[in-house]
Amino acid sequence: MIGDMQLRGLAERTQDSYFRAVRGLAAHYMRSPDQITEEEVRAYFLHLLNERKLSQSTMRVNLAGVRFLSEVTLGRKWPVFDLITPKRGLVLPTVLSREEVRRLLDAVRIRRICMAMTVAYGGGLRLGEVCSLRLGQIDAERMQLRVLGGKGRKDRNVPMSKHLHMRLKEYLAVERPDDLLFPSKYRQGEPMSHGTLQKAVRLAAQKAGIAKHVHFHTLRHCFATHLLECGVSLRVIQVILGHGSPETTAIYTHLTDRTLDRLGVALEEITSAL
Repeated sequence: MIGDMQLRGLAERTQDSYFRAVRGLAAHYMRSPDQITEEEVRAYFLHLLNERKLSQSTMRVNLAGVRFLSEVTLGRKWPVFDLITPKRGLVLPTVLSREEVRRLLDAVRIRRICMAMTVAYGGGLRLGEVCSLRLGQIDAERMQLRVLGGKGRKDRNVPMSKHLHMRLKEYLAVERPDDLLFPSKYRQGEPMSHGTLQKAVRLAAQKAGIAKHVHFHTLRHCFATHLLECGVSLRVIQVILGHGSPETTAIYTHLTDRTLDRLGVALEEITSAL
Protein backbone atom coordinates (compact mmCIF):
# COMPACT_ATOMS: atom_id res chain seq x y z
CA MET A 1 0.00 0.00 0.00
CA ILE A 2 2.82 2.39 0.86
CA GLY A 3 4.43 1.67 -2.50
CA ASP A 4 1.13 2.26 -4.29
CA MET A 5 0.70 5.61 -2.54
CA GLN A 6 4.21 6.64 -3.51
CA LEU A 7 3.62 5.65 -7.14
CA ARG A 8 0.38 7.68 -7.12
CA GLY A 9 2.36 10.69 -5.94
CA LEU A 10 0.32 11.23 -2.77
CA ALA A 11 1.68 13.83 -0.37
CA GLU A 12 3.50 12.51 2.70
CA ARG A 13 0.80 13.79 5.05
CA THR A 14 -1.87 12.09 2.94
CA GLN A 15 0.11 8.86 3.03
CA ASP A 16 0.40 9.09 6.81
CA SER A 17 -3.34 9.71 7.16
CA TYR A 18 -4.25 6.77 4.91
CA PHE A 19 -1.83 4.48 6.72
CA ARG A 20 -3.28 5.41 10.12
CA ALA A 21 -6.79 4.74 8.80
CA VAL A 22 -5.85 1.21 7.69
CA ARG A 23 -3.91 0.57 10.88
CA GLY A 24 -7.02 1.52 12.88
CA LEU A 25 -9.13 -0.95 10.93
CA ALA A 26 -6.58 -3.74 11.45
CA ALA A 27 -6.28 -2.97 15.18
CA HIS A 28 -10.07 -3.05 15.58
CA TYR A 29 -10.31 -6.62 14.30
CA MET A 30 -6.79 -7.70 15.33
CA ARG A 31 -6.21 -9.12 11.86
CA SER A 32 -4.30 -8.21 8.76
CA PRO A 33 -6.50 -5.78 6.79
CA ASP A 34 -6.47 -7.97 3.67
CA GLN A 35 -8.37 -10.62 5.67
CA ILE A 36 -11.22 -8.27 6.66
CA THR A 37 -14.52 -8.75 4.83
CA GLU A 38 -16.81 -6.19 3.25
CA GLU A 39 -19.40 -6.70 5.98
CA GLU A 40 -16.76 -6.10 8.63
CA VAL A 41 -15.75 -2.85 6.92
CA ARG A 42 -19.39 -1.78 7.04
CA ALA A 43 -19.62 -2.65 10.74
CA TYR A 44 -16.36 -0.79 11.43
CA PHE A 45 -17.60 2.46 9.93
CA LEU A 46 -20.86 2.16 11.89
CA HIS A 47 -18.66 1.76 14.98
CA LEU A 48 -16.71 4.92 14.10
CA LEU A 49 -19.94 6.83 13.53
CA ASN A 50 -22.17 5.63 16.37
CA GLU A 51 -19.75 4.65 19.15
CA ARG A 52 -16.61 6.68 18.62
CA LYS A 53 -18.68 9.55 17.16
CA LEU A 54 -15.95 10.73 14.81
CA SER A 55 -16.47 13.96 12.92
CA GLN A 56 -17.51 13.86 9.29
CA SER A 57 -14.10 15.09 8.17
CA THR A 58 -12.32 12.33 10.12
CA MET A 59 -14.75 9.80 8.69
CA ARG A 60 -13.85 10.95 5.18
CA VAL A 61 -10.13 10.47 5.84
CA ASN A 62 -10.71 6.97 7.21
CA LEU A 63 -12.91 6.11 4.25
CA ALA A 64 -10.31 7.36 1.77
CA GLY A 65 -7.53 5.35 3.40
CA VAL A 66 -9.43 2.07 3.67
CA ARG A 67 -10.86 2.51 0.18
CA PHE A 68 -7.37 3.09 -1.25
CA LEU A 69 -6.13 -0.16 0.28
CA SER A 70 -9.14 -2.11 -0.95
CA GLU A 71 -9.48 -0.74 -4.47
CA VAL A 72 -5.92 0.17 -5.45
CA THR A 73 -3.74 -2.28 -3.52
CA LEU A 74 -6.10 -5.27 -3.20
CA GLY A 75 -8.22 -4.67 -6.32
CA ARG A 76 -11.53 -5.03 -4.45
CA LYS A 77 -14.37 -2.85 -5.76
CA TRP A 78 -16.77 -3.21 -2.86
CA PRO A 79 -20.20 -1.50 -3.07
CA VAL A 80 -19.98 -0.62 0.64
CA PHE A 81 -17.63 2.26 -0.16
CA ASP A 82 -20.34 3.95 -2.23
CA LEU A 83 -22.73 3.53 0.69
CA ILE A 84 -20.46 5.33 3.16
CA THR A 85 -20.87 9.00 2.28
CA PRO A 86 -19.87 11.38 5.09
CA LYS A 87 -21.34 14.79 4.34
CA ARG A 88 -19.24 17.89 4.01
CA GLY A 89 -20.56 20.52 6.38
CA LEU A 90 -19.91 24.23 6.03
CA VAL A 91 -17.56 25.29 8.80
CA LEU A 92 -16.71 28.98 8.67
CA PRO A 93 -13.03 29.67 9.40
CA THR A 94 -11.95 31.67 12.41
CA VAL A 95 -10.89 35.14 11.29
CA LEU A 96 -9.08 37.81 13.28
CA SER A 97 -9.36 41.53 12.69
CA ARG A 98 -6.26 43.36 11.47
CA GLU A 99 -5.76 44.73 14.97
CA GLU A 100 -5.96 41.23 16.43
CA VAL A 101 -3.37 39.99 13.90
CA ARG A 102 -1.06 42.82 14.98
CA ARG A 103 -1.54 41.92 18.65
CA LEU A 104 -0.91 38.25 17.87
CA LEU A 105 2.39 38.99 16.15
CA ASP A 106 3.44 41.48 18.83
CA ALA A 107 2.99 38.76 21.45
CA VAL A 108 5.73 36.60 19.87
CA ARG A 109 9.22 37.27 21.20
CA ILE A 110 11.20 34.69 19.18
CA ARG A 111 12.24 36.38 15.93
CA ARG A 112 12.22 33.21 13.80
CA ILE A 113 8.70 32.25 14.85
CA CYS A 114 7.36 35.79 14.49
CA MET A 115 8.78 36.03 10.96
CA ALA A 116 7.28 32.66 10.01
CA MET A 117 3.86 33.84 11.20
CA THR A 118 4.33 37.17 9.39
CA VAL A 119 5.07 35.38 6.11
CA ALA A 120 2.03 33.14 6.58
CA TYR A 121 -0.22 36.17 7.00
CA GLY A 122 1.52 38.42 4.48
CA GLY A 123 1.45 35.80 1.71
CA GLY A 124 -1.41 33.51 2.67
CA LEU A 125 0.90 30.51 2.91
CA ARG A 126 0.10 27.16 4.46
CA LEU A 127 2.09 25.85 7.43
CA GLY A 128 4.07 23.35 5.35
CA GLU A 129 4.78 25.98 2.69
CA VAL A 130 6.21 28.36 5.29
CA CYS A 131 8.40 25.68 6.87
CA SER A 132 9.88 24.64 3.52
CA LEU A 133 10.70 28.18 2.29
CA ARG A 134 14.29 28.68 1.14
CA LEU A 135 16.36 31.73 0.29
CA GLY A 136 16.13 31.04 -3.43
CA GLN A 137 12.34 31.33 -3.30
CA ILE A 138 12.48 35.05 -2.51
CA ASP A 139 12.30 36.94 -5.81
CA ALA A 140 13.15 40.53 -4.87
CA GLU A 141 13.20 41.64 -8.51
CA ARG A 142 9.58 40.66 -9.15
CA MET A 143 8.52 41.11 -5.49
CA GLN A 144 7.24 37.57 -5.24
CA LEU A 145 7.60 34.48 -3.09
CA ARG A 146 7.83 31.30 -5.15
CA VAL A 147 5.98 28.48 -3.40
CA LEU A 148 7.30 25.10 -4.55
CA GLY A 149 5.42 21.84 -4.15
CA GLY A 150 2.35 23.27 -2.44
CA LYS A 151 -0.82 21.29 -1.87
CA GLY A 152 -1.36 18.96 -4.80
CA ARG A 153 2.37 19.38 -5.61
CA LYS A 154 1.59 22.68 -7.33
CA ASP A 155 4.03 25.57 -7.63
CA ARG A 156 2.77 29.14 -7.56
CA ASN A 157 4.02 32.71 -7.28
CA VAL A 158 2.72 34.81 -4.39
CA PRO A 159 2.98 38.62 -4.55
CA MET A 160 5.11 40.17 -1.82
CA SER A 161 4.34 43.60 -0.43
CA LYS A 162 7.09 46.15 0.12
CA HIS A 163 6.49 45.96 3.86
CA LEU A 164 6.82 42.16 3.92
CA HIS A 165 9.97 42.39 1.80
CA MET A 166 11.44 44.91 4.23
CA ARG A 167 10.65 42.67 7.20
CA LEU A 168 12.27 39.71 5.42
CA LYS A 169 15.44 41.74 4.68
CA GLU A 170 15.70 42.74 8.34
CA TYR A 171 15.20 39.13 9.41
CA LEU A 172 17.82 37.81 6.97
CA ALA A 173 20.34 40.43 8.07
CA VAL A 174 20.08 39.27 11.69
CA GLU A 175 19.47 35.53 11.39
CA ARG A 176 21.61 34.90 8.28
CA PRO A 177 20.10 31.52 7.32
CA ASP A 178 22.16 29.41 4.89
CA ASP A 179 19.28 27.90 2.94
CA LEU A 180 16.04 27.28 4.83
CA LEU A 181 14.43 30.52 6.00
CA PHE A 182 13.16 28.91 9.19
CA PRO A 183 15.54 26.06 10.12
CA SER A 184 15.09 23.89 13.16
CA LYS A 185 17.03 24.93 16.22
CA TYR A 186 17.74 21.33 17.13
CA ARG A 187 17.85 19.33 13.85
CA GLN A 188 20.65 20.39 11.50
CA GLY A 189 19.46 20.97 7.93
CA GLU A 190 15.79 20.43 8.72
CA PRO A 191 12.96 22.99 8.88
CA MET A 192 11.26 24.14 12.04
CA SER A 193 8.64 21.59 13.10
CA HIS A 194 4.95 22.13 12.47
CA GLY A 195 4.21 21.44 16.12
CA THR A 196 6.54 24.21 17.28
CA LEU A 197 4.74 26.81 15.18
CA GLN A 198 1.26 25.56 16.08
CA LYS A 199 2.07 25.73 19.78
CA ALA A 200 3.61 29.19 19.39
CA VAL A 201 0.46 30.55 17.73
CA ARG A 202 -1.79 29.19 20.49
CA LEU A 203 0.44 30.67 23.21
CA ALA A 204 0.61 34.01 21.40
CA ALA A 205 -3.18 34.15 21.15
CA GLN A 206 -3.48 33.55 24.90
CA LYS A 207 -0.86 36.18 25.64
CA ALA A 208 -2.60 38.68 23.35
CA GLY A 209 -5.94 38.08 25.06
CA ILE A 210 -7.60 36.67 21.94
CA ALA A 211 -10.40 34.33 22.99
CA LYS A 212 -11.03 32.90 19.53
CA HIS A 213 -9.81 29.42 18.58
CA VAL A 214 -6.61 30.36 16.75
CA HIS A 215 -4.18 28.06 14.97
CA PHE A 216 -1.47 28.62 12.36
CA HIS A 217 -3.85 28.21 9.40
CA THR A 218 -5.93 31.06 10.84
CA LEU A 219 -3.30 33.45 9.47
CA ARG A 220 -4.04 32.21 5.94
CA HIS A 221 -7.77 32.65 6.54
CA CYS A 222 -7.14 36.20 7.75
CA PHE A 223 -5.02 37.00 4.68
CA ALA A 224 -7.79 35.91 2.30
CA THR A 225 -10.59 37.60 4.22
CA HIS A 226 -8.75 40.90 4.59
CA LEU A 227 -7.94 40.95 0.86
CA LEU A 228 -11.61 40.38 0.09
CA GLU A 229 -12.60 43.19 2.43
CA CYS A 230 -10.20 45.47 0.52
CA GLY A 231 -12.01 44.74 -2.71
CA VAL A 232 -9.72 42.09 -4.24
CA SER A 233 -11.74 39.68 -6.40
CA LEU A 234 -12.30 36.08 -5.37
CA ARG A 235 -10.65 34.91 -8.58
CA VAL A 236 -7.41 36.72 -7.76
CA ILE A 237 -7.49 35.41 -4.18
CA GLN A 238 -8.05 31.89 -5.53
CA VAL A 239 -4.89 32.11 -7.65
CA ILE A 240 -2.78 33.53 -4.80
CA LEU A 241 -3.94 30.83 -2.37
CA GLY A 242 -3.45 28.06 -4.91
CA HIS A 243 -7.02 26.78 -4.70
CA GLY A 244 -7.99 24.41 -7.50
CA SER A 245 -11.67 25.30 -7.29
CA PRO A 246 -13.42 28.67 -6.81
CA GLU A 247 -15.81 26.89 -4.44
CA THR A 248 -12.96 26.48 -1.95
CA THR A 249 -12.22 30.21 -2.02
CA ALA A 250 -15.91 31.12 -1.78
CA ILE A 251 -15.88 30.24 1.94
CA TYR A 252 -14.29 33.66 2.53
CA THR A 253 -17.49 35.42 1.49
CA HIS A 254 -18.77 35.02 5.05
CA LEU A 255 -20.03 38.21 6.66
CA THR A 256 -17.33 39.94 8.71
CA ASP A 257 -17.77 43.23 10.53
CA ARG A 258 -16.15 45.19 7.71
CA THR A 259 -18.23 43.55 4.97
CA LEU A 260 -21.37 44.05 7.06
CA ASP A 261 -20.57 47.77 7.27
CA ARG A 262 -20.16 47.98 3.51
CA LEU A 263 -23.24 45.88 2.98
CA GLY A 264 -25.24 48.26 5.17
CA VAL A 265 -24.12 51.27 3.11
CA ALA A 266 -24.93 49.47 -0.14
CA LEU A 267 -28.39 48.41 1.09
CA GLU A 268 -29.20 51.96 2.12
CA GLU A 269 -28.07 53.22 -1.27
CA ILE A 270 -30.08 50.80 -3.40
CA THR A 271 -33.24 51.21 -1.33
CA SER A 272 -33.07 55.00 -0.97
CA ALA A 273 -35.58 55.53 -3.81
CA LEU A 274 -38.20 53.17 -2.41
